[in-house]
Amino acid sequence: MSEIKKVVLAYSGGLDTSIILKWLQDEYHCEVVTFTADIGQGEEVEPARAKAQQMGVKEIYIEDLREEFARDYVFPMFRANAIYEGEYLLGTSIARPLIAKRLVEIAQQTGADAISHGATGKGNDQVRFELGAYALMPGVKVIAPWREWDLTSREKLMAYAEEHQIPVDFAKKGKKSPYSMDANLLHISYEGGILEDPWSEPEEDMWRWSVSPEKAPDEPAYLELHYQKGDIVAIDGKPMSPAEVMAYLNTVAGAHGIGRDDIVENRYVGMKSRGCYETPAGTVMLKAHRAIESLTLDREAAHLKDELMPRYASVIYNGYWWSPEREMLQTLIDQSQQHVNGTVRVKLYKGNVIIAGRKSESDSLFDESIATFEEDAGAYNQKDAEGFIKLNALRLRIGAKRRQ
Repeated sequence: MSEIKKVVLAYSGGLDTSIILKWLQDEYHCEVVTFTADIGQGEEVEPARAKAQQMGVKEIYIEDLREEFARDYVFPMFRANAIYEGEYLLGTSIARPLIAKRLVEIAQQTGADAISHGATGKGNDQVRFELGAYALMPGVKVIAPWREWDLTSREKLMAYAEEHQIPVDFAKKGKKSPYSMDANLLHISYEGGILEDPWSEPEEDMWRWSVSPEKAPDEPAYLELHYQKGDIVAIDGKPMSPAEVMAYLNTVAGAHGIGRDDIVENRYVGMKSRGCYETPAGTVMLKAHRAIESLTLDREAAHLKDELMPRYASVIYNGYWWSPEREMLQTLIDQSQQHVNGTVRVKLYKGNVIIAGRKSESDSLFDESIATFEEDAGAYNQKDAEGFIKLNALRLRIGAKRRQ
């Protein structure tokens, strides 16, 4: 501990990191630098500055990273149609590489000896933060308080906060075991509390970004999403940046009850965990991107992407964003998007994202003259199918003769 003079802490100002800040000061007797990232969590980050100052922090970094997060992390991931275990849109997973990157950069700028985070010893985030940090700064020292201290429950954390007069929002509400929440432009996650019982239905007042489908409007909303090289660049003809796209879709889709998910997932550390997620924008983006790819992407390229997607999703989920394999996969994915241009019309209605149309004036591979059920004027010779089928059936026929 005596070797640690300065630590950069990923600091939200919430329960865990507020306690960690005090704990680092008391246990390590070190100077703490706080880093607070605005990645679209929907809450003011400036209060974190006042809390840090109140606790004697001299170097405070508060940064608006929303555009970088959306442009360099979320959008590249959605080009792959990435989804973990068939359901999870990787909202927490994809935020960690950026935070890890800035942690080590600030450590280098300030001459810090170590970095610290608030991830528990049971979860995925400790792996994601630390793999990212080691990939970018191989000699970095990491302090993970949850793996060192004896504050092993939410109740103990609340008692510690009260003892040391650390302001915690949930304390005012009298909740003994508040949800563990993580929010950014892509999603909000909820864990803990009654969610630790997989049989318990989430409380309706838990959800923050979306209405229930039952309370969604009776009239649908239509949106036209304009794509260039696999990325949404405009909505209803209005150009938008990546962060603007996501913020807008979160608002509109959330208002129509879209984006809720309740999952039991397999953590990288080996346990199953139950979490609830709100991902309105991501739910729309995934459905719409697959729609524009269906029109513009070659069959075998599309199928290869689908085969690689689970691996790509696992790489991100497990914390290997800064790995050679992710970079290799990203190169392939990005190359596949060169002709993914056009417009998708989506219908948002009571929790559903319905594709209402798709078009690409320059890059569509859909040929109506060939696909039509009407007279095709010789565009497709149906007799060709006979030889195609017989050649593909050859091994099946030979095998059948052997069985006979």
